[in-house]
Amino acid sequence: MRQTDRHFKFDWVTILLFFALVIFGWLNIISASQTGETIDYFSFSSPYSKQLIFIGLTVFLIIIILSIDSKFYERFSSIIYLASLLSLAGLFLFGKSINGATSWYAIGPMTLQPSEFAKAATALAVAKYISDLQTDIKRFEDQIRIFVIITIPALLILLQKDAGSTLVYASFFFVLYREGLPKIYLIIGFLIILISIISLKFGFLVTAIITLIATLARHFTRHKRPSFLQPLLIIITTLVISFGVKYTFNHLPAHQKERITIWLSLEKDPVKLERMKKRAAYNLNESEKAISAGGVKGKGFLEGTRTTGKFVPEQHTDYIFSTVGEEWGFIGSFMVVLVFILLILRVLHLAELQKSQFSRVYGYSVAAIFFFHFMINIGMVMGLIPTIGIPLPFFSYGGSGLWGFTILLFIFIKLDSNRINEW
Repeated sequence: MRQTDRHFKFDWVTILLFFALVIFGWLNIISASQTGETIDYFSFSSPYSKQLIFIGLTVFLIIIILSIDSKFYERFSSIIYLASLLSLAGLFLFGKSINGATSWYAIGPMTLQPSEFAKAATALAVAKYISDLQTDIKRFEDQIRIFVIITIPALLILLQKDAGSTLVYASFFFVLYREGLPKIYLIIGFLIILISIISLKFGFLVTAIITLIATLARHFTRHKRPSFLQPLLIIITTLVISFGVKYTFNHLPAHQKERITIWLSLEKDPVKLERMKKRAAYNLNESEKAISAGGVKGKGFLEGTRTTGKFVPEQHTDYIFSTVGEEWGFIGSFMVVLVFILLILRVLHLAELQKSQFSRVYGYSVAAIFFFHFMINIGMVMGLIPTIGIPLPFFSYGGSGLWGFTILLFIFIKLDSNRINEW
């Protein structure tokens, strides 16, 4: 009997936080997608009724994940990763295009988005490689191999014109930093972002002058000054990045270019900028109005006038948090943010308790991916960052997203059960 009981010992705090987010997310999908005074939960034609089916299937998916031996995920991580790459590559031949992105397989009346499942597969592959006894993350050759593991699915997704899902793979660098990746990589990444913003905002000349002053100041204030070759290389690299950023920006799709232009206020003509905002930032403007309308306590479930009036297009997907803001107010929004933070901190706490490096690395990957989605989505809805098509975990409508995040989380819960069930 004791042996049987072991299989049911899991971290129920994490599981309860998961179900709290899923249920509250579904309630907000009802608000964002209902079209009439009466709600038919079993019509299976509306987003909220379809999401209910997805949630029901999620329960069976959880049972399957938790019933599989935890060693399976480590032993077959490479095969799972290769299968995810094949599913991403297959989209170029059999994929269905929606809103300009070829990211879905059409299976009868349903669509399946493999990029949502590739995150868990990549996390398993990264954890497997880092936990290998022969791997030393401080060795340059191993760093290159890890970067390749992360970059291949990211590039495949980028080629499908799904920039939002591609950006998620940047979250793995925080995982690598925890495992000993030299901090110089984070510094370089931060500097590249800073150079990119300065180049777009102020132009090539300003970027060159700032870089020159900073480089020469660092060169002459050091006690042991190296040759001028190092600062020269830094300046040349900065100029190459600046040129590359400008070239890439000029060749972006029109809607992405407009979003960055609005975010950084790159248009000098205020009339044109305002016109651009009205055209390209309509969703954002309406989202901000919906959140503001909620006040402190919110208007109540199904009482949000901007939500029920469909002022925010596709509100049940990427802009679902604006529904929370209008109907549940600041208090409800704060509670949602709090539960997300608790879930992420809980996963990080459990990851640190793991005796297996594989489980620890995978746990950190889960937390990093959730944090990235959570931070980007809410920041986008509130206008703090440019509009990026990225879902809010367990809230945004869609079976692929719900199942992808569920698989990601519950594989870790299964791995963590080894620690709980030790005698």
